[in-house]
Amino acid sequence: MKAKITITLKNGVLDPQGKAIEGSLAGLGFEGASNVRQGKVIEVQLAESDEAAARAKAEDMCRKLLANPVMENYAIEILA
Repeated sequence: MKAKITITLKNGVLDPQGKAIEGSLAGLGFEGASNVRQGKVIEVQLAESDEAAARAKAEDMCRKLLANPVMENYAIEILA
């Protein structure tokens, strides 16, 4: 199974990269784009064949390494 993990900054955490993207979009003529936030997507192939076990392993990976729970949120999607 494959886990797709989307990690984003929590609301209230400054996002200088998002602000830079927002400024660049405006500079390219994309008016109206605001409150841009950037994040990351991590895809991991897991050996588990059970969805619950795959989700539990991905959750453990996020807590221990992939995400900073103080500053980031994460969402896990299990793909067959």
